[in-house]
Amino acid sequence: MAVWQAPSRWYLPRHRWQRRPPPALVSWLDEPGSLTRRLVAAADGAFAVRVLAQGWARPALEERRRLGLPAARYALIREVELLGHGTPWVRARSVLPISCLQGRGRCLRKLGNRSLGGLLFKDATLRRGPIEVAPLRQAEGLVWARRSRLYFHGRPLLVAECFLPALPVHKV
Repeated sequence: MAVWQAPSRWYLPRHRWQRRPPPALVSWLDEPGSLTRRLVAAADGAFAVRVLAQGWARPALEERRRLGLPAARYALIREVELLGHGTPWVRARSVLPISCLQGRGRCLRKLGNRSLGGLLFKDATLRRGPIEVAPLRQAEGLVWARRSRLYFHGRPLLVAECFLPALPVHKV
């Protein structure tokens, strides 16, 4: 199901000196708020979400570790492209454990072509853990990705975003 391969090593802010992302991309990688909101602004509203895959699966070992999930536990895994003017700017992978999809989290089960971040960042309970970054080999070449644990009503989920070369990094 995976559209992208996870990097072998993610770097927390205190370890980024080991692998420095391009300066023009740093503000995108470190964006603490809604990436969707920033992409919509950069695209002058011409923004869309394309669902590449969504379904129940076992998260990768590293994802299970970050979320504290047992090996046999399934999660809803969603992979999308975030488009500006019809061009893929960001590829994202979200891992939503079953516990995150209960109660108030039921709204996350059927997002369709809506942005997960657009929904999450409207909720006052949302909290973000540290943002990790990593270089990543993709069909487009070497690109940079980020990931973080988000806490929606106190329940963790993992979101990783890969910034593609077409992203206009100097906008917004």
